[in-house]
Amino acid sequence: MCATCGCGGEEGAKHEHHPHAWQHRHGTEGGRVIDLEADLLEANAAFARRNREIFRRSGVLAVNIISSPGSGKTTLLVRTLEALRDRIPMAVIEGDQQSELDAERIRATGVLALQIQTGKSCHLDAHAVAHALEALPIPEQGILWIENVGNLICPALFDLGEGKRVVILSVTEGEDKPRKYPEAFHGADLLLLSKADLLPYVDFSVEQCADFAHRLRPGLEPLLLSAKTGKGMEEWLRWVEEGWLRAKASNRPEKPVVP
Repeated sequence: MCATCGCGGEEGAKHEHHPHAWQHRHGTEGGRVIDLEADLLEANAAFARRNREIFRRSGVLAVNIISSPGSGKTTLLVRTLEALRDRIPMAVIEGDQQSELDAERIRATGVLALQIQTGKSCHLDAHAVAHALEALPIPEQGILWIENVGNLICPALFDLGEGKRVVILSVTEGEDKPRKYPEAFHGADLLLLSKADLLPYVDFSVEQCADFAHRLRPGLEPLLLSAKTGKGMEEWLRWVEEGWLRAKASNRPEKPVVP
């Protein structure tokens, strides 16, 4: 298995959604592996810069959502779309290894969604998002939601060009996750503690989780939320709308030059 992205370990294995420069062989030489991983992230950064410029020109707030499988991120996204769809233009990029299940749930809200099936790869990358932008109409002056593959490791390493990164941690997973997967939490703009309605039934310390998160990123405040009961939804939607308004103010679409 690849140390960088978790794809299959066959010699010469390739990622169908990566450009040719990203195709890499799986070797055991430590220095060579480090070089290849650096090249991979450098190529991704180039695509991320292009995506970020597209978002800037379109006045779009792009939000990258990262979490473990089963955290409730699709349910939260559905509730969010239902609450905001009449006021804010939105579209969704869904990342999963297989199936269109999540994209179908999103489309049922009336919001456009495009599914990226990553196969053996355990994350979305900026190149895959760039291809998605060619097929999915960009919601100008709106929000592009990117629901990453369920994983707290690989997705945290890959900049997609997003304006905001949200990490979701369900209270059923344990408060020690920021210590175990620091990269995901260090790069987060917001930490959502989902399934808060289950707190009376699980052994989870909100205080310890918040302390671990603060050590990684000072000022990162966890927001307790339950998409099932609605707890925390008002605060979450306020955070989203404030970010959207700031993006609209700073990322104004470029007007065509009139001769």
